[in-house]
Amino acid sequence: MGIKKRNKVNAQFSMSSLTDIIFLLLIFFMLTSSLVAPNALNLKLPGSSRTNVASSDRMDDVRISSSGRFYLNGEQIDLARLDGQLRSMAGRSGKQMNMTISPDSGAPTEAVVAIMDIAMRYNINGILATDIK
Repeated sequence: MGIKKRNKVNAQFSMSSLTDIIFLLLIFFMLTSSLVAPNALNLKLPGSSRTNVASSDRMDDVRISSSGRFYLNGEQIDLARLDGQLRSMAGRSGKQMNMTISPDSGAPTEAVVAIMDIAMRYNINGILATDIK
């Protein structure tokens, strides 16, 4: 009487170790994603006010054309000179300086961010005035 060996291949796969690994990865990514601080612009959104304040101050305007050229109060100026002009205007003004940033449709985003960076550097209130069509 011969003894037969029974070599059966087990076709089942244990998922318990795989689910443990997936939960550990999930916890790891949830913890690391909360530690990463987003690098974003700090924008001041307009609020509502019930009182109308009439301002006698003239507000300077920086316009950015769709080709990336800069205009300060209607006169074309390059970025380095614009930086110097805004620095001197902010230094001359005894109070908080305000300006509007008016990009044309299709103006490069880098140019708008460059103007916003200059305004933040010299503590100038910049009002982004876009043309919505």
